[in-house]
Amino acid sequence: MFSEGMRCFACRCFLVVVLALPSGTVSASLAASSATSNRPFNSGERLTYTISWSKVISAGTAVMEVKKEKAEGGREVFRFISTARTTGMVDNVYRVRDTVQSLFDPRTMETLSYSLDQSHGKRKKQRELVFDHKAGEVTFTENGRKEAIAIPRQTQDALSSLYYLRTRKDFIVGTPIVFDIHDSGKNWSVEVHVLGREKLKTPLGEFDTIKVKTYPKYEGVFMHKGEIFIWLTDDSRKIPVLMKSTITIGSIVSTLTEMKLGDEAQ
Repeated sequence: MFSEGMRCFACRCFLVVVLALPSGTVSASLAASSATSNRPFNSGERLTYTISWSKVISAGTAVMEVKKEKAEGGREVFRFISTARTTGMVDNVYRVRDTVQSLFDPRTMETLSYSLDQSHGKRKKQRELVFDHKAGEVTFTENGRKEAIAIPRQTQDALSSLYYLRTRKDFIVGTPIVFDIHDSGKNWSVEVHVLGREKLKTPLGEFDTIKVKTYPKYEGVFMHKGEIFIWLTDDSRKIPVLMKSTITIGSIVSTLTEMKLGDEAQ
């Protein structure tokens, strides 16, 4: 009974970080792409989070990094890398090691590819997505299954969606931010609601933040329940300093504990 509860706890923790923007319920329209800013992040950015249950039981750590690369044709692209792992008691009961990567074109604000290497206890999963936005499709590969699936214009993946949100400038209370993502072989619509501005105290100091809420109707073992709240710095970088996912008892909390800004922000 104890180990089963810890397994659920560990899975929930890392889904919060790796899939921080679950789908909403409204069809996306990207006519608002002009509402994005140019460069809220850059190569060298490294964000480290501690993950806990209701800020009481420590479960693990997660790191989100941005690296600069050259894509085909020599154009500059970013590689987003999110790694997550259990620690301490949770690691002894149910070991989690996750690596998620996303290749992103900052000129078009489009994801180019996505990969997931997941290890939860004895269960392992690998998934790859290759996006062809001109053709309007994504090639989905998982466990030997390969399929081409039609996607809406400017669709994001599960990781690039968080970085795409940071490029938006239209954080207005009462006006949802809506866009599409593709994951698990399906298209989803994401709806993000702006709840307001808050001053937030963290281990790194005090921040002026924008508090947003997403509706987690995302395909997954636990993501269909509860709500996810994200506090972004109220500046041009929109760094997520706190993420909280409500569960039946308490909440899963991801708190920013270390921050290294990208090259152009230093």
